[in-house]
Amino acid sequence: MNRGRPRDPGTDTAILRAAAEVFVERGVEGASIEQIAKRAGVGKVTVYRRWSTKEELIAQSVEALLADQVSHPPAELIATSSPYELVENAIDSTAETAASPEFRALAARVLGSAVSHPELMAVYWEHYIRPRRDLTRALLRRAQEEGTVPGDADLDVLTDMIAGAVTYRALQPNPPDAAGMRTYLRAVFRQAGLLR
Repeated sequence: MNRGRPRDPGTDTAILRAAAEVFVERGVEGASIEQIAKRAGVGKVTVYRRWSTKEELIAQSVEALLADQVSHPPAELIATSSPYELVENAIDSTAETAASPEFRALAARVLGSAVSHPELMAVYWEHYIRPRRDLTRALLRRAQEEGTVPGDADLDVLTDMIAGAVTYRALQPNPPDAAGMRTYLRAVFRQAGLLR
């Protein structure tokens, strides 16, 4: 039974945004419901009505942030399009995301919390890493069909190599800007057989 006023989606958004900001700034251990509530301009009770723990709240805030960044073509388009065209069309937005300080900070915090807070890594994997892995594998399969990736190549290993290279470059102490990341991505995708 739903009692009282319906939840305000604007309040939910403000809390999720505040949780993501505090998490990026301080990590899971350094964040508190009090800090998140204050940043969102709401009371602690308002937060606790929606989320029972800060870990649950932070996991959902990561999911909400990443949902806006996950965009990939539908399976039908991958099955009927050139992998080169699809990669070419996505390279600018991928470079912008990978080079952004917000993405770098979020990725570093999530990866740094993987052991102590595995639920955050699970959210990150499910909503950010897995869709990109699926897309990369589908593109690599198409490139195999077109002969630029060997037929016996292990697509999981190739996918890991691409993801590892991009993550390593994005999390360097002096990472490239969007233009530098674009150049690097072109080299990575070309080596993997996804660009000519």
